[in-house]
Amino acid sequence: MRWPVGAWASPERVRKAGGVGGGRCRVGLRLETVSVRERGRQPGSLEIGVLENGDSKCDIEGIFNFGDSNTDTGGFFAAFPSQRGPSGMTYFKKPVGRASDGRVIVDFLAQAIGIPFISPYLKSIGADYRHGANFATAASTVRLPNTSLFVTGVSPFSLAIQLNQMKELQSRVLEISHSSSTNVSTPLPSKSIFSKAVYTFYIGQNDFTGNLANLGIGGVKQFLPQVISQIVYTIKELYGIGGRTFWVLNLAPIGCYPAFLVELPHKSSDIDEFGCMISYNNAVKDYNDMLKNAIQQTRGVLPNASIIYVDTHSVLLDLFQHPTTYGLKYGTKACCGQGGGPYNFNPQVFCGNTKLINGSTLTATACEDPSKYVSWDGIHATEVANKLVTLSILNGSIFDPPFPLNRVCDLHPIG
Repeated sequence: MRWPVGAWASPERVRKAGGVGGGRCRVGLRLETVSVRERGRQPGSLEIGVLENGDSKCDIEGIFNFGDSNTDTGGFFAAFPSQRGPSGMTYFKKPVGRASDGRVIVDFLAQAIGIPFISPYLKSIGADYRHGANFATAASTVRLPNTSLFVTGVSPFSLAIQLNQMKELQSRVLEISHSSSTNVSTPLPSKSIFSKAVYTFYIGQNDFTGNLANLGIGGVKQFLPQVISQIVYTIKELYGIGGRTFWVLNLAPIGCYPAFLVELPHKSSDIDEFGCMISYNNAVKDYNDMLKNAIQQTRGVLPNASIIYVDTHSVLLDLFQHPTTYGLKYGTKACCGQGGGPYNFNPQVFCGNTKLINGSTLTATACEDPSKYVSWDGIHATEVANKLVTLSILNGSIFDPPFPLNRVCDLHPIG
């Protein structure tokens, strides 16, 4: 089946594809589309149409990812080598540049479509760009930063820089392919990948949270339209160089994250029955609604593109609110942190770090079983939470328009 364009799941295209959840599937595939609360009761139990055996086919040739630490696979630590501690302990058994105990969403997506983990663009040794590249770096923002990394912790690799890196990569690939040069040490993609890859966006959290303490919700809301405009601009620029398929992941419910529950000012009356901050989650919802509306408008401007709004927020919110439903135990408590208590987060001692504070040596250590937690370090998701989000992406139930990926790709188990 060819990759759909335009409004991905328009009634006409759904009928041609055999309907969502029905019609002809490839051998070995089984599909169920279900709501967030109806999904599997244990991690990984969601039926998404997985290819168990036989030859696999996929219309997605690669992934180009733009983002922050939520999908960084080593870019930041390639530029600023320093990661240590328990990050990576679950899957990689060592720190590998990910802000999690294991894989992040883009890792699971790569496994599902049958390609290797995509290399960070900033990686200079051992990189493999045959199936795309990852431009995401920790602490990145959508807007251009007006400060430095060493002053406020904001990454210099904003979305505009990531876009320029993507353009440079494509330019070099086309230049080398035209020159028929074989003297290239880094594996590069074919020219066809730029129109057949999916361009993923998971960025904006730092724009939102970085100014909340100083500006408050009202102040932050004033520049959120600029954030959305920059994302839309980036999509249009990528469309101009051949990109046709775009997935835009919305913002997570920051009012449920341990770090923000500790650091952001709030009253006890602002905490809901699940332990999350109502006002901050409402502000995120307002942003996500604006983002969704902007994506819908952009589809009309780029009729030959598939632009998908991905509601990762709904999955993460459900995980925070009902962790036991998914076989987890802790929602708003960090696995890796210091201080214990309901949040296990100390803003002075981040995961894996040791500091001397008031004469005492404090170390932020990891829990014994990260698979029981939603939050890894108070700010980022655990591998199991990332996996559950990815299962919902593969299922297509959090896509707008909805579309199960096994219509265009034989999906591999993500383990």
